[in-house]
Amino acid sequence: MRILIKGEKVYDGTGLAPQKLDILVENGIITEVGKNLAAQDLETKDLENSSLSVVEAKVVCPGFIDIHRHADIAVFTQEDFGKTELLQGITSTVAGNCGLSPVPANHQWQKEYFQFLEPVTGPIPKGLPLENFHSYRQGLEEHSLPINIGFFAGSGAIKAAIKGFSPLPFNPHEMAQAREQICQAMDAGALGLSFGIMYQPECYSSLEELSTLASAAKGTLCFHIRGEGDSLPDSVEEAISIAEKAELPMNISHFKSTGIKNWDKLIHKTIEKIETARKRGLEITADFYPYDGGSTTIMSLLPPSFLDSSPDKSFSSLKSILLEKTGREKLRREVNRTHQGWDNMALGIGWDRIIISSVNLSEHESFCGRSMETIAREEGFKDPEELLAELIASEEGRVGIITLSMNQNDIETIARLPWTCLISDSLYSAAAKPHPRLNGAFPKFLREYVKEKRIVSMEEAIKKMTSMPAERMGIKNRGKIQVGYAADILAFDPEEFKDNADYLNSKALASGMDTVILNGNIVYNKGSFRSLGKGQTIIR
Repeated sequence: MRILIKGEKVYDGTGLAPQKLDILVENGIITEVGKNLAAQDLETKDLENSSLSVVEAKVVCPGFIDIHRHADIAVFTQEDFGKTELLQGITSTVAGNCGLSPVPANHQWQKEYFQFLEPVTGPIPKGLPLENFHSYRQGLEEHSLPINIGFFAGSGAIKAAIKGFSPLPFNPHEMAQAREQICQAMDAGALGLSFGIMYQPECYSSLEELSTLASAAKGTLCFHIRGEGDSLPDSVEEAISIAEKAELPMNISHFKSTGIKNWDKLIHKTIEKIETARKRGLEITADFYPYDGGSTTIMSLLPPSFLDSSPDKSFSSLKSILLEKTGREKLRREVNRTHQGWDNMALGIGWDRIIISSVNLSEHESFCGRSMETIAREEGFKDPEELLAELIASEEGRVGIITLSMNQNDIETIARLPWTCLISDSLYSAAAKPHPRLNGAFPKFLREYVKEKRIVSMEEAIKKMTSMPAERMGIKNRGKIQVGYAADILAFDPEEFKDNADYLNSKALASGMDTVILNGNIVYNKGSFRSLGKGQTIIR
């Protein structure tokens, strides 16, 4: 297939100012970039019948690369997967973030771990290729992919496969098993190793243990750090120490400062630490999403000290504790005090800023879109702590939440940094009220941060969504308008391209994208999807 793209403003993805250029695509590759290309071949603009398809647009740029979407399972199970991504201009994404990969699956711990993942990845049915990283890659390659997909090895998933949710450290034999799993993931083409040090079971891991795991990896180390609130500076220092010992580049996932008392304070102190380390020659970067609220599992609200009450760390054991009066009293005590190295969202932002986004049981569907404080008051619970206990016990932890935990000034400070790129951090649960970032993160960045607030220029914003994430992940030949690169290309009018999702109407899809070209195929044009299934597996 031959495509000629004629752009009034072509942003090449490197951060340079746009130019009026033509781009010739042949057999999935950009073969020419220049002025007035192939004028003699312009037979027709009929995309269906012409041997040379012609696309004209006000703005042309590389396809957006979202290095943080929890699409590990959705790529196999959700019929419409790829459509919301393409409407935002996302042509490539990376799964397996925050240590929360569903691979490798160990039958001994699989049920408990998959329940834990469900608010993030969505339900995980039987029969998926999750046994190991080689089978997962093979499954991706055999599947009809609507966009390009790469994956991380998840450190938390590997620990859960070996020890379940045990708080005990690896013994020498278990550590050898874990390192072998990481090596297998790297051999299978994983882009790096992701950590979710905030989550079970990684929250129990020491700096030494995490460093030993990291030293078995290749590519990039990506960190959901231990704490994003009071302990933000120390948590970033811990991640830097791990990466420095492993001698690998690192990226801080969804860089932010949570907790109202920390707003407009800790982010500046932490940025200074990162820039000091960068001056020493360390490869340290970060990413962010353009919203003041995050989204995660309700299990993140349970202090590790309370989780220790469950002897085998199973949901059945935890449920029995939460159903007892003494168990709920302990939960109330633990949730209402600070914990060293752990972010207490209930105290940090308050129950009125914690919103239920997804549930598993029909009797709780009316809770979605409401704060935990409001639900507790209106549904007859003694307090939000009792509601928390009831939801975790009855739903077995399969509840998603949105936490309105960030300050807009902090987000804008992060957006301006030359070493930060954009992500969505989208979850794929069957949420009645999903976080709007699932459907709108990338056009929102251009609309609000470029057009309206002028926080960054258009060329810098596009760089943060194209070449920068590609280079960060070691993704070759994508992210730039350049001869020899894969033809993942967007064409749109920036006055029309916009996000429509917000916290009240979070399922609204983006609009205004004119044309999406994926690996040299026109997969979306003027309101119609076509030729889906042209994505490829991205490997290191």
